[in-house]
Amino acid sequence: MKVNEFFSSFIKIHILHHCLKEEIYGAWMMEELREHGYKISPGSLYPMLRSLEQKGLIASREEQEGKIKRKYYRITARGKKELAEAKGKLKELIGEILE
Repeated sequence: MKVNEFFSSFIKIHILHHCLKEEIYGAWMMEELREHGYKISPGSLYPMLRSLEQKGLIASREEQEGKIKRKYYRITARGKKELAEAKGKLKELIGEILE
């Protein structure tokens, strides 16, 4: 499944969900999304992460592990609120669609 505007919203919710559970980093998130059928490139994922961070939904920190510099993301209080609202809307929509 290719990433388009429609699926990018699902991906953002997926990112927030995983940032709530634990800190994530880009390469891990790409693999996680692949397991769910999303084919997302770094050129699509990293701008999405940057956008979520600029909106205050996630926050990042950088860590150097030997030669590897990695950026870790976690959800913010605002992100938790947005995720809870999105889950509520998804439950309502799914209930309506599957009736």
